[in-house]
Amino acid sequence: MLLLLLLYVLAPAAAAGEIPAIIVFGDSSVDAGNNNQIPTVAKSNFQPYGRDFAGGKPTGRFCNGRIATDFISEAFGLRPFVPAYLDPAFNISDFATGVTFASAGTGYDNATSGVLGVIPLWKQLDYYREYQTRLRDHLGDWNALKTITESVYIISIGTNDFLENYFAFPGGRRAQFSVEAYQDFLLSIAQGFVADLHGLGARKISLGGLPPMGCMPLERAENGRDCVEAYNIVALRFNAKLYDMVRSLNVGIPGLNLVFSDPYYTVLDLVRRPYDYGFEVSERACCATGTFEMGYACDSRNPLTCPDASKYVFWDAFHPTEHTNGIVADRVVRTTLSKF
Repeated sequence: MLLLLLLYVLAPAAAAGEIPAIIVFGDSSVDAGNNNQIPTVAKSNFQPYGRDFAGGKPTGRFCNGRIATDFISEAFGLRPFVPAYLDPAFNISDFATGVTFASAGTGYDNATSGVLGVIPLWKQLDYYREYQTRLRDHLGDWNALKTITESVYIISIGTNDFLENYFAFPGGRRAQFSVEAYQDFLLSIAQGFVADLHGLGARKISLGGLPPMGCMPLERAENGRDCVEAYNIVALRFNAKLYDMVRSLNVGIPGLNLVFSDPYYTVLDLVRRPYDYGFEVSERACCATGTFEMGYACDSRNPLTCPDASKYVFWDAFHPTEHTNGIVADRVVRTTLSKF
């Protein structure tokens, strides 16, 4: 495999813009249904989730329709959705052009994945190693190596580490770390993960930052409908550290093409100026009362769910609508992923 990698690196570069696959790691922002196959309450494989997805079928995406990576895949000329690795409806021929190992509720920190019993980041990397073996069996060593080295890798994770772990349990990580020290702890995990991916052949990697997590409907509902600015400041500072880390790793790791994809200001602009983007509501979500419901609290029996999710920035109290995902994905493709 090392010899093949060397030969491939020395071979002529692939044509510009030729991306064979989108390979995804992360949390509910990019989970397309992996959690459907594990014993956890962090699921969304029921109505009204997925009601605007092709066929109106709930897939396990925490959205009314497609998520950002689905739009990114389509923008690169690939299929209009990225399937979940654990979904039995798909096989390696499907995964050869795109796959997500993401798990809703997870984080960089293993303790975060333990809160809801979901797939930790290290396990996602184990699944990726398994995927590589299957891909070589399916495509042959040379073509598999081309896919591994030329694909775009998307990492979208981190919000749960703060909102479901650090700030949620005063006696847990908050008792061990100051918020700055916890950020550095997560940063060390992110750095190791990128290095591990590179060691497995990944070259084009997008590391996602945090959104303005204090402006999610759940946080606003608990704060008199105003954004929790303290949480937004934490997100901004963590993003700044991620950005510096990206610059450092690009210098320190030969052949790495790592970019920082920052959703913060795009989402904040949607929240502050929804009408400029065709939205009508940004302070609460479409599902149910739009203040605290997500997962099983957001189901088809609730009569309050809005009829048109495209008018809302958020689908449930934690996750954006398909309309929002499309805007964020378009911005990321044009400003960051276009470098690939």
